[in-house]
Amino acid sequence: MARILLVEDDPQVGGLVKRFLEKEGLGVVWARTGREALQQVWDTGRPDLVVLDRGLPDMEGLEVLKSLRDLDPLLPVLLLTGKADEDSRVEGLLEGADDYLGKPFSLKELLARIKALLRRSGKEGRRSFGPLELDLEARKAYLDGQPLKLSATETKLLFVLAQTPGRVYTREELVERVWGPEFGGSERVVDAYIRLLRKKLKDDPYAPRFIETVVGMGYRFVGE
Repeated sequence: MARILLVEDDPQVGGLVKRFLEKEGLGVVWARTGREALQQVWDTGRPDLVVLDRGLPDMEGLEVLKSLRDLDPLLPVLLLTGKADEDSRVEGLLEGADDYLGKPFSLKELLARIKALLRRSGKEGRRSFGPLELDLEARKAYLDGQPLKLSATETKLLFVLAQTPGRVYTREELVERVWGPEFGGSERVVDAYIRLLRKKLKDDPYAPRFIETVVGMGYRFVGE
């Protein structure tokens, strides 16, 4: 799905939100200060949506919002705050927030609001990793804007790996998820399909952009 920039200084709230959203298939970058959030945008480019806490240790959330708006007026921003009164909500919306959620909040409601904003921006159902874009609904992959010609098995393997970037999948896990628990062949079939994927992704195994070999363990998707 989309790439979310989470700006939250509370370690418990931030950790909980990050784990929940990643479990729902979203990519999450977590910044703990306003300056760190802005640096993330400058360094890695536009996220698909920002979840922004108003109460940050170095900057007021509305200052961060104004800077984000200067960088990209169309960037969707969901504002989080402990100030749930009407004046605070109106102030946040007038400053450019697309939606507003008061603390404490339900994780399910947060997810629903994120999905609604992504639908409006046309980004729901897609995840980008540098030049690689995955359409989760259509189960299609694009490299440098061009569709990749993948077999059904290659597609399934790629989407399983990319579901949780950074997680190491053993060959046994990949066989079960891609070929099913009844598969009676060798686990080395995974290696053969990884080679095919790397070739189509133009991925150098010695300097991988997407699929990394973890010696003695298996494979993980690293993105770019």
